[in-house]
Amino acid sequence: MSHIRSRKHTLAAQPLLSQSLFALAAVGLPLAAQAQSTEKTLSEVKVEAKANAEAPYKVEKVSSPKLTQPLLDTTQTITVIKKDVIQEQGASSIVEALRNTPGITLQLGENGNTSAGDTFQMRGFAAQSSIFVDGIRDLGAVTRDAFNVEQVEVAKGPAGADIGRGAASGYVNLVTKLPSREDATSATLGYDSGETKRGTVDMNRRFGDSGAFRINAMIQDGGVMGRKVIQKKSHALAPSIAWGLGSGTRLYLYSQHVRQDNTPDGGTPAVGVPSYYQAEDRLRTAPRVDRNNFYGYASDFAKVDADMVTAKIEHELGGKTTLTNTTRYGKTKMDRILTGVHSVTTSKTVKVDGKDVTVPLAQADWSVMRIRQSVLQENEILGNATNIVSEFHTGAIGHTLSSGFELLSEEQFAPVRGGLGTAGNANLYQPNRDDALPGYAPALTGAFTKGRTRTAAVYAFDTINLNAQWQLNGGVRVERYNTETTGATVQAVATPQTIPVGTVIGSRLEKSGKLVSWKAGALYKPAENGSIYLSFANSQTPPGSANFSLSSSANSTANPNMDPQKTTNAEFGTKWDVLEKKLALTAAVYRSENKNELTLEDAVSHTWSQLGKRRVEGVELGAVGQITPNWNITAGIATMNSKIIEGTTGGNAAGVATRWTPDLTATLWSTYKLGDQFTFGGGMRYSSEQKRNVDPKTPVIAGTQGIPSYFVADAMFSYKVNKNVSLQLNVYNLFDKFYLESLNSGGSRVVLGARRSGQVSANFTF
Repeated sequence: MSHIRSRKHTLAAQPLLSQSLFALAAVGLPLAAQAQSTEKTLSEVKVEAKANAEAPYKVEKVSSPKLTQPLLDTTQTITVIKKDVIQEQGASSIVEALRNTPGITLQLGENGNTSAGDTFQMRGFAAQSSIFVDGIRDLGAVTRDAFNVEQVEVAKGPAGADIGRGAASGYVNLVTKLPSREDATSATLGYDSGETKRGTVDMNRRFGDSGAFRINAMIQDGGVMGRKVIQKKSHALAPSIAWGLGSGTRLYLYSQHVRQDNTPDGGTPAVGVPSYYQAEDRLRTAPRVDRNNFYGYASDFAKVDADMVTAKIEHELGGKTTLTNTTRYGKTKMDRILTGVHSVTTSKTVKVDGKDVTVPLAQADWSVMRIRQSVLQENEILGNATNIVSEFHTGAIGHTLSSGFELLSEEQFAPVRGGLGTAGNANLYQPNRDDALPGYAPALTGAFTKGRTRTAAVYAFDTINLNAQWQLNGGVRVERYNTETTGATVQAVATPQTIPVGTVIGSRLEKSGKLVSWKAGALYKPAENGSIYLSFANSQTPPGSANFSLSSSANSTANPNMDPQKTTNAEFGTKWDVLEKKLALTAAVYRSENKNELTLEDAVSHTWSQLGKRRVEGVELGAVGQITPNWNITAGIATMNSKIIEGTTGGNAAGVATRWTPDLTATLWSTYKLGDQFTFGGGMRYSSEQKRNVDPKTPVIAGTQGIPSYFVADAMFSYKVNKNVSLQLNVYNLFDKFYLESLNSGGSRVVLGARRSGQVSANFTF
């Protein structure tokens, strides 16, 4: 029996069928057999239009032209989160999407005042400055929305050769939705228990012989599940147009424009949460505050304007050679005033017989210190990346060479506000957002910091096919960078007052250098559907790498006299595509070491040096794809054994673990389609304890000791009303577990995970 397989149109069966019949005739079928009913012959042909279609959760390779091989033959742990999973989970942000890969943890930052909206660690290292959009670095203190994302690609392990500076633990690449030669429209309307209303639309239309345009849009307004007092309002538009689709030269022009107007969340006091400690008994045993308490002021705000414009050209040069050129300009502005909480007051001082006496307050009169903080910054980026991929042979050895160059200019301007800092206390259990603001109104002081990094890089990667079983790959990236920070401070009151109060004092710092990053790997294929590999890679993080802000402080990693921190990685793994290549199974053992970390060498003389070294090692397992045609799964589990080898990184002694690094994380999402109308799904997230205090010499410190381990389960149900409409229900934290989502470095404030909550949505396709 002949089987005709087509991913697009069953019409493709016609030429194949004609060829099959001609071949049968040519080998001498009897004339009598040829006279039999044509209808009978055709009835034996089985058309399987979707037989070779990708599994909904599984992809064959990533979007970057730097990684030329299928994921099966890529010597690195890479997780791809497709838009199918994002939609099924009702996720709206990139951070929510990243919960589908293990080894990622969230942070509140120092006192909760982080300058980055998407703040997370990956494999024990900060990764918020390693977010890319279509292969070009993305800047800005924003929480990125998923409305215009085709898939999220998470590459783990040092990746300096791929993306340049600062890639100590890998990177996240967001792939934009672009036009295709298919007329399609989809939309989603949703409402959740945080009283958030959200709508998205995705429309693609063809024009001419090879053109298409696409528009993605989003609007959202409402609260936050588990924190309905926090309001979030945003809208976005992402138009795109393409010419030459299906031809040898393709041009894409696209942009994205996001506006956010939110109430910033400073979290809640950590009083009463697990592992909270204070010396005072009454405070240590006090109950938790209401999760819906808001400790900010009514005037707190967070506004974001984010715009980017991109032009991409793909051109087939012939001879299996393709050129890709991408040019982007982007600008993001974050303007935020947030009120956080700090220490709790449980007593007051009164005069008794002319002496100050401390007397305890009733619990109803306890108060918490409020601290107003500001983030005001503008980020601007202009970049161009050119890549050429070519396949060729030297004798019997095949090569796939990917090479190119990148030019990048990144800037950040951050003016300083005054009139902030410590504000009036709030009642611990009944805070009032309408309390009068003490002191001066926030205003610009004239001080500022302006940083800029310019980068020019060249790279080349070669995959060498020795034979059907063995591959070698290697690559190198050389980049020159220049970071310049200019700034101004305003002279305050001093003794002696050698400089008049209010004098603006300028400063300038600069750091230039060359970074050489590399990677190498060997891969063996014991079978066509499997691989075993060993790889090595490095990355470097020079001073001021994250925000282009150099510092003259001796105890700052941004001091221009510091050497780049250097991370090396070794990974041994195996990958298998099973169940007719519908399910990808992966396993890897890895070790990353970071050296040149800053450590206090002499506490008396306050001497700092780069003697610190940290190691993170572990195992990561993954499964993505289809178990049966109706059963999809994406799952992962990772261990992280972190240890300070030398120095006192983070104020901790050598030999102990690093902060915020759980020993074990796991994630699972799975759906099952029952008939043509019903789909059931669910998943879970697990993290072992994330320690804030890891110093064995001080087993207990003030504040919360860390984030206890937690297990959270979610569920989904979808009903297909007809071919155009489906209804979806998502239930989050199905078993209503109490857990901490994130904690600040000082241990005084937390963000609680949402209680059991739900979201209903209607999905439309035309």
